[in-house]
Amino acid sequence: MIEAIGWGAVAASSLVLGVLLAFARPWSDRLVGSVLAFGAGALISAVSFSLAGEGLDIGSPPSVGAGLAVGALAYYLASRFIDRPRPGERADSSASGRDLALGSFLDGIPEQLVLGIGIVSGSGISLALLMAIFVSNLPEGIGSAADMERAGASRAYVLRLFILIAIACAIAAAVGYLLADFISNELQACLDGFAAGALLVMMIDSMIPEAREKAGNVAGLLTVVGFAAATALSGA
Repeated sequence: MIEAIGWGAVAASSLVLGVLLAFARPWSDRLVGSVLAFGAGALISAVSFSLAGEGLDIGSPPSVGAGLAVGALAYYLASRFIDRPRPGERADSSASGRDLALGSFLDGIPEQLVLGIGIVSGSGISLALLMAIFVSNLPEGIGSAADMERAGASRAYVLRLFILIAIACAIAAAVGYLLADFISNELQACLDGFAAGALLVMMIDSMIPEAREKAGNVAGLLTVVGFAAATALSGA
């Protein structure tokens, strides 16, 4: 179990690292948009190969499809709830930052469960999934922290939020380790689908529109670069 927690912490640490990078220097709108565009490409790679792809390898299409639908609905409902601006926050940036944080949480938990399951199953750590989680979490942390700070949230609040998300994700890896003997391939495929569904709605509703708005015409190119980088690393 210690191994599962350790690998889970490594994968989730890029969220906190992204927040620290966001606070280390001023980030212009164009730079934040560029980072988000790159991250969107990395997430598309994760959805395609490390989540939906692996889910289909171990389970049936209906299981993956059910997970996709439930994950998409879960993100949609949760984002509608948290999108209300807090006192002292600008509605546009605060909602965008919280949406990215929510996406990190809703896709991080099932991803880390799968990491923990892999250790017990004898297949070991999925390097593809580990790299996909790490690479895609970094821009999510940067973009969310920059947006939330710009909207009026304190740095201490943002840092605490992402530390809690990272801790929850690491614990999820341990839970996956403990429950591995009771989780069937079909349920694991459904978990993969859940993470993929939450990510897809987050990207379409928040990440990609903001990247295009802030980065301009270069957003599409950077998205492909992020996709290529994550795909190359997942095959390392």
